[in-house]
Amino acid sequence: MTWVNDVVQGLLLGGLYALFATGLSLMFGVMRLVNLAHGDLSIVAAFAALAIVDAVPVNPLWTLPLVVPLMFGVGYLLQRGMLNFTLRGADPLPPVLVTFGLSIIIQNLLLEVFSADSQGLDAGRIEDASIRISDRLAIGWFPLLTLVVGIAVLAGLQLVIGRTRLGRAFRATSDDQETANLVGIDDRNVYAVATGIALATVAIAGIFLGIRTTFAPSVGPTRLIFAFEAVVIGGLGSIWGTLAGGLVLGVAQTLGAQVS
Repeated sequence: MTWVNDVVQGLLLGGLYALFATGLSLMFGVMRLVNLAHGDLSIVAAFAALAIVDAVPVNPLWTLPLVVPLMFGVGYLLQRGMLNFTLRGADPLPPVLVTFGLSIIIQNLLLEVFSADSQGLDAGRIEDASIRISDRLAIGWFPLLTLVVGIAVLAGLQLVIGRTRLGRAFRATSDDQETANLVGIDDRNVYAVATGIALATVAIAGIFLGIRTTFAPSVGPTRLIFAFEAVVIGGLGSIWGTLAGGLVLGVAQTLGAQVS
């Protein structure tokens, strides 16, 4: 039963990893861009939620309607104002260097504003509540919520990409940017919307991370590693592969900890 519990907890943890990886997978699938500031932007969302909670004492889950649109706007402006200029040409190095520099800037800005202390978001009773299956197996309500939200986000994103005009623009621009421009698709706007959606999903992941564990300005690169691993395991640019990669990574981590 101990091993069964480890597998279950790993699947629940994988939901969080899938949430982190969704935006990274989307940006790579549409733009072939690896955003090295991805993890740091999730921490920005967590600190934004913390600032709201400090100003107005509410459950951090209620900050999602504010933080998610805010991060969408940040992503849109970031792509239109900076990253679009790095995508001209076939050289993949400029966007990597720019996002690496952006990662360093974000970490230092967070250090200046919030200090290096670890912080956390208190969501109340849901953090400790669980569904007890047996004496050795319990499913936490909050990890279960995280997994459900992760699946819902991935399903919604798959629906947008597969069934909407915006999704067709994503696919067309990803397949052939020049031909998409010829039929009237503004690739710069498409890229900006894709980045906005990516940061909206990473905002959800950042807030859920802040509730699940502590966070600090310096932990962004660690979050990036987990997200990148999930994307690579599931297949670069694959939406449902991202979920599979996150689940595999979560189970591998919990089983590895048990063996250790």
